[in-house]
Amino acid sequence: MSTSIIAFPFDLFGSAGAAAGAERLADALKQMLADNRREKQPSRSRCYEGQVRIREFAFETQRDVNEWRKDARQAVRGVFNRKEFLIWLGGNHLSVLPVLEQLGKGAGAAIVQFDAHLDVYNLTDCTSELSHGNFLLHAGEPLPPIVHVGHRDLFMPAENLTQHFATIISASEIACSADSSISRLVEATAAADRLWIDIDCDVLDAAYFPAVDHSPPFGLSPAIILRMLEAIWSPRVAGVSISEFMPARDRDDQSLRLLLWLTEWMLLKRYET
Repeated sequence: MSTSIIAFPFDLFGSAGAAAGAERLADALKQMLADNRREKQPSRSRCYEGQVRIREFAFETQRDVNEWRKDARQAVRGVFNRKEFLIWLGGNHLSVLPVLEQLGKGAGAAIVQFDAHLDVYNLTDCTSELSHGNFLLHAGEPLPPIVHVGHRDLFMPAENLTQHFATIISASEIACSADSSISRLVEATAAADRLWIDIDCDVLDAAYFPAVDHSPPFGLSPAIILRMLEAIWSPRVAGVSISEFMPARDRDDQSLRLLLWLTEWMLLKRYET
């Protein structure tokens, strides 16, 4: 199965500057693929050589901005119709909405969403218009069940959330009982025929990943996220989205290197036998 990596640097309505993250990560992946091609000695990257292609969107005209949602869904639909694996490099988290909407077109899908925030905010000082903080409320059609992992919210009542999320595993639960949290994640996704993994980078603690706009305290470590991904990874995984990477806030490319490593890990999981 081929892999399409789509860089979709949309960052209107929240987290301005995240578009540069999608572009920066796409450039780093192109460099990684070029380096792999130049390598003469045996390497693990041989398993996905020639299987990965990168497509980049640009928002240079008014038409590009006006049609961002339509264009995104068309691109995702094409990848799914070709039965390819998809890695979606979004700008802000809102840029992932068309992917989730397109997933809702098929039966049996579920979304595992790693995020510091529960993006259904309707608080007094939050806009009711579409934004990166409430985009799940603006889905054009029913979304697949969402298993939310890693939130640090201390405000929203639980009864307000059950209508939007099938399962919620908070950062505090993970910190207090990682093994139990992983078991809950595996159980919550067991019945799905297709899994989509959605990673908002602010789920990571700022000590490990400084390149985000707003990271509440007590974020997840890369190690626990890797354990969780390992626990649910299988051929059922249809793709991964990565968003909210803010390279202007990075330190010595610490965050970029983490995302680059994680993306290659996913490619190896996909192609090594």
